[in-house]
Amino acid sequence: MKDRVYASAHDQLVDFAFDEGVAAVFPDMIRRSVPGYELVVPMTGLMAAQHLNAGDHAYDLGCSLGASTLATLARLGDTPVRITAVDNAPAMLARAAENVPDPRVQFVEADVRTLAFEPARVMLSNWLLQFVPPEERASLLQRICKALQPGGCLLLSEKVRFDDTEAQRYFETIHHAFKRANGYSDLEVSQKRSALENVMIPDTEAQHIARLQAAGFTTIRVWYRCLNWVSIAAYT
Repeated sequence: MKDRVYASAHDQLVDFAFDEGVAAVFPDMIRRSVPGYELVVPMTGLMAAQHLNAGDHAYDLGCSLGASTLATLARLGDTPVRITAVDNAPAMLARAAENVPDPRVQFVEADVRTLAFEPARVMLSNWLLQFVPPEERASLLQRICKALQPGGCLLLSEKVRFDDTEAQRYFETIHHAFKRANGYSDLEVSQKRSALENVMIPDTEAQHIARLQAAGFTTIRVWYRCLNWVSIAAYT
């Protein structure tokens, strides 16, 4: 379904939420909004599968409609693993369960900030941390690192900001042009930006790396970068 959530002028914009309206159009919304989405998701699945063997456990944190879980399963074939897919938005989770009818996957409605993690070999976190309050990101990453088994991997994708004002303006301008090239109007771009302003708060790439190091990850590699979006593999 085509994303028309912000196509008409809103008298009063409310903060962006992953409600039923967004869930219904989410595949179209994220594909047209996030540069590289159609590369990052299958690559995340490929990289996750490289670390998973029979009997291993993985988490898909902020699983949304289950795209990263599906990408991982596609590379695992029939390998008997266990994936816990977590999201705090009921509308997203309900559709994810419909999209991924695989007995190896357990869908859990929970807030990752308070979820008690079981030991895991892989953690997927695609575009989640930017929605976690900044003051709670360090503790979340520390708990993720502690739950990962030796040699475990966190695959993290995020929107980033730049300390340099000119760089920030440059990449924002191109990102907005990307959205317009994908059919979004100036009104849609503006209204969605306003709705996300207090909800999605990006960090710089350097902040991400420093926080991962402080959490206890020993090897950190940026494996993808496009405009103001990055993907990182962090290992215990």
